[in-house]
Amino acid sequence: MADACFAHPRLAPLYDPLAPDRGDLDPYLRMADDFGARRVLDIGCGTGVFALLLAGRGIEMVGVDPARASLDVARSKPGGERVRWICGDAEALPPLQVDLVTMTANLAQAIADPQDWSTTLRVAYDSLRPGGRLVFETRDPAARAWEQWTPADSRTVTEIPGAGAVESWVEVTSVDGPLVSFRWTYAFAADGQVLTSDSTLRFRERAKVERDLGAQGFEVEEVRDAPDRPGKEFVFVARRRQKRGSDSPSVEHAPE
Repeated sequence: MADACFAHPRLAPLYDPLAPDRGDLDPYLRMADDFGARRVLDIGCGTGVFALLLAGRGIEMVGVDPARASLDVARSKPGGERVRWICGDAEALPPLQVDLVTMTANLAQAIADPQDWSTTLRVAYDSLRPGGRLVFETRDPAARAWEQWTPADSRTVTEIPGAGAVESWVEVTSVDGPLVSFRWTYAFAADGQVLTSDSTLRFRERAKVERDLGAQGFEVEEVRDAPDRPGKEFVFVARRRQKRGSDSPSVEHAPE
């Protein structure tokens, strides 16, 4: 089930205006070019920012997301007809043979349930052509990013077309081992309505992610640093082997 910030019909349209700088997607765009990807699956596509950028370059795009409200936003954007949008989790996908599977932003961590995570990796593997790649990012737990998620640091008032002034802030509600839960609050000045959205992210150690990928048949080609958050994230580049379970994965050392 999608979090309210993506699934609620009044909150989903706020996502892009509240996070207008999507420079975090630039490395994914470059990798799509570097890998010569012509068919791409974006898991957890949300409001479609990344999928539409690639579709605008002539790439055949499929975007899947469980939040119908977010997909409605994506479909309404210019070029929305160029993307095949699918509402559901990864298991809702039809058979595909794509060159690249992506999970941008916090999507990989938002799949907090271990079984759901294994299923998503398996579906990503099955959706790739042999030799195709899966690319995603996940925060390094050692950086303890959640310690910076405080109402004082995050409180903003944003003027949003069609919604008016919206005040928003985030607070951590619990830390339980690798699971960090937090709550976003949105206060609408126009009518005084206050909505909240609760989320949980799983902070996985690099070695754990490598094992999970290997268990599903991936070979980890590279673990990169995230240019927009140096020293705080791992960006995994994993290749589908010809056959699941063949040769042990080889892993390059991540930039510090």
